[in-house]
Parts: sequence; structure tokens; C-alpha cells
Amino acid sequence: MRILLVEDEAALAERLVANLARHGMTCEWLAQGEDALDFASDGFAVLVVDVGLPGMSGIELVRALRARGIATPILILTARSGWEEKVEGLNAGADDFIVKPVRTEELVARIHALARRAAGHSATRITAGRIAIDTASGEARLDDRPVPLTAREFHLLQLLVYNAGRTLTRQSIIDSLYPLSEERDENAIEVLVGRLRRKIGREHVVTVRGLGYRFAA
Repeated sequence: MRILLVEDEAALAERLVANLARHGMTCEWLAQGEDALDFASDGFAVLVVDVGLPGMSGIELVRALRARGIATPILILTARSGWEEKVEGLNAGADDFIVKPVRTEELVARIHALARRAAGHSATRITAGRIAIDTASGEARLDDRPVPLTAREFHLLQLLVYNAGRTLTRQSIIDSLYPLSEERDENAIEVLVGRLRRKIGREHVVTVRGLGYRFAA
């Protein structure tokens, strides 16, 4: 999946590009809204646009893209939690928003949701073999029977199902599940994986030696 990130803060942009790459996404980065006008039509699945760009603002960029007939889903990044900027962005033509500081898990989930919606798959229920998850209710089912999961177990399962068949490194899982302010430990991931395996079956979470884990339906 190709993503275009328009963000002027270099450190944040580099971190987002790296984190999205760990989730199997190819992310192109531009720092100026003006540069994105012509580049945005180049086959991207989702555009991620910071509101506070220098020169042409993110809101102005969204308006200009929609005026040119570019229908690619747009996710706006905002540093403000107030409703005014969000409403302005949505009215300009954005499809969704996320408030900084950005958590990789939420960003990836919102990108996938926008891509599914654009492809005509807006349902929140995702089925992979014997397992089904509902991202709206936070419910998981195995052979159509509910599986009681903690919030973090559900988020791990959601991450694995979204990337079914793809190996996720331990570091990418840590980045997705744990905020930077929280202590991070690879041993905690092993414990979490062990708990999830006991609930859904060991065969669904495969260890890729030396790399990480992948979901097998």
C-alpha cells in the first residue's frame, strides 16, 4: 500500500515513514503542501496531511486537491484537540483526522479503514479463516464463539489479522501497541503472544525465528 505523507516536521515524518514501513506500507514524504499538489495523483492509497504546513496549509491543500478532482482518501494530522480545526478539515474534503502525538497503532488502523472504505469495504467485521474481529465493538470470535480478550490482546490480534501472511517484527509490534512514554520490553510481547495463543490457538500465531510473528488463518 502506497501512502503519501505531507509533514514539515522532519523528525516526526521520518519516524512515521519508518513505522509505516514496518507495517508493509511504502510511504513517500513531502514537506511542502505546494509540492504535493501534482504528486498526490500518483496512485496513492491514502494521503496523510498535516494541518500546520508552512506556506500552503494542510486545509488549503485538501481544498485544492478536491478542487482538482482527486478523490484519494485524506487523513489529516492536527496538533489541536479542539473541534473547530477538525470540522474545518472535514468540510474542506478530508475523510478523517488524528490528533498528535500520533500512535502508530491508531494511524495504521485509520489508514486501513480509509483504504477499505475507498475500495467499497467499509464493514468493521473482518474474517480470516476461523477468526473474526469486529473493530467497532472490539469483539473477537473463534468458530463464531466469542473469545474474551483484554484490550491489548485484541489490538495485537487486530494488528496480526490486518497483516495476515506478513511477518511483523517484535519492534514493529512494540511500536504499535505501546506508547513511547510506557516502558517497552520484548519479553512483554512474548508473554502477550503466549496469552493470545492460548485463547485462539497456537497455530494462528506463527513464530518466525529471528524476526517476529505472523498470522496464519
